[in-house]
Amino acid sequence: MQGSGLLIAGAFVAIWASAFTVAGVVVKEWPPLWALGIRFGLTVPMLLAILLIMRSRLPRPGDIGRVAVLGLCGMGGYLAFAWLAMARIPTGLVALICATTPLMVAAGESLFLRRPLPGLAWVGLAIGWSGVALLGFLRAVDGLAMAEAIGFVFALGAAISQAVGLLVYAPAKGRVDIWFASFGQTTVSALLCLALALMLEGAPPTSASWPTWAAMGWSMVVVGIGAYALNFAMMRRVPASTAAALQLLAPPLAAVFGWALLSERLYFSDIIGGVLTLGGLALLVHARSRG
Repeated sequence: MQGSGLLIAGAFVAIWASAFTVAGVVVKEWPPLWALGIRFGLTVPMLLAILLIMRSRLPRPGDIGRVAVLGLCGMGGYLAFAWLAMARIPTGLVALICATTPLMVAAGESLFLRRPLPGLAWVGLAIGWSGVALLGFLRAVDGLAMAEAIGFVFALGAAISQAVGLLVYAPAKGRVDIWFASFGQTTVSALLCLALALMLEGAPPTSASWPTWAAMGWSMVVVGIGAYALNFAMMRRVPASTAAALQLLAPPLAAVFGWALLSERLYFSDIIGGVLTLGGLALLVHARSRG
């Protein structure tokens, strides 16, 4: 891998990890669904401008529906669950549980799309899921509060929702322009989160401190647009298997950011479960890259 590719990949991983940290800042002051609805709503015009400047082509009608499902589940549902989880449990822990999405995608491809998995991939799935189970079990033994338990459920819901969106969108991935996909799924996500916020969280927030505004700005511009562009550039310069492996660095980096910037604490049991989960994910990525 060339130096430029490594630099782009490193920047992407750091920004992707920071997404959980800035979300943790926002949900301390704003209701999660309103925060997401506002974030998506403000990002849509930016993406529309990029779409027009890049003269992105429109997808075929059938693929538009897949983009809509990607927005409904792969972005809107995923982040709604994740931000609700981060209001209850450490952001690093949410990042780790959300990182199990590839486990769910692989299982879904095998069970529903009838795509065979190598034997080593099944071993990776088993190890990864044992890590998640250990995380929940050890936390429960430590005395899991109701809010934390709900946070765990929300984090798992985020991973499941993202996996569903990715599985539905997968057939259109090579056909849909990347910026149209970003614009379409962000628009659907904005409508979803604003509707849920109106129903579940009451009136929208009317004020915020400067850290919340700064975190929202970072989430919209650097994460919502910059990370997307970096991911596109990374995929052009870095082998897919290497890119997937590098992304496994995001959860532990998110945990470090949470500890350094939000004073979050992870237990030793979280580290053990995290190592198992990421080890299973790494084995899955390696097995699929060879298959």
